[in-house]
Amino acid sequence: MTTLLIRLAAPLQSWGADSKFTRRHTRREPTKSGVVGLCACAMGIRRDEESAVARIAALEFGVRIDQPGTLLRDFHVAHKNEFWTTGKTYPFVSERYYLADAVFLAGLSGDLELLKTIDEALNAPKLPIYLGRRSCPPSGQVSLGLHETGLVEALRDKPWLASDWYKRRHQVNSLEIIRDAEEGVVMQDLPLSFNPRNRRYGLRATAREAFATPPASLAPAAASEPVDTSHDPFTALGGDLNVSVTG
Repeated sequence: MTTLLIRLAAPLQSWGADSKFTRRHTRREPTKSGVVGLCACAMGIRRDEESAVARIAALEFGVRIDQPGTLLRDFHVAHKNEFWTTGKTYPFVSERYYLADAVFLAGLSGDLELLKTIDEALNAPKLPIYLGRRSCPPSGQVSLGLHETGLVEALRDKPWLASDWYKRRHQVNSLEIIRDAEEGVVMQDLPLSFNPRNRRYGLRATAREAFATPPASLAPAAASEPVDTSHDPFTALGGDLNVSVTG
């Protein structure tokens, strides 16, 4: 069994599962449909390519909550276009929820060749990738590579990925995994089609389990070297520019 591990971290994330109208919620952990969509974007799969999306959705999925983040509410002003009926547009306010400073470890397990393709795509995406919404690009390394082990074992054994400041402030004895299961809490979170004219989602059962927090990864200490912090913004323009400022 092979598992691809994916690091999901960013200043903001939003993983909607049942949002409608002007109130757009986020779950407290990444959804399978959101991660499948992220992988599809990286591979250059279009929204109406249902068979390609189904291949990714067939992989076993799980996610570990390394740093839960803070729930953030944003008031967003949008416009409803009724030009063809009234000739006007109408502004309206919607509430949009995000997770701030969250870090998750997601895993996909199954078809080896497909996992290799996804891994390569996440390292060189063909389309922009984002964490739930287009305004939420990922930060840092996304793909953590392939691991020759099952999904739960890969998620359980990977060192704790929380930020240094979070580790200093919080004593966390256990982490939680939410994964695909044959029975459990049912969510409408199995993507069938991302076509904006006919979005469809099936049901999937999920199970939760907690386990002892694995040790955090310790990077080797870097050698103490002087760092050049000088910066001349005019170098981007090319040539020698003599700029004088007179008071």
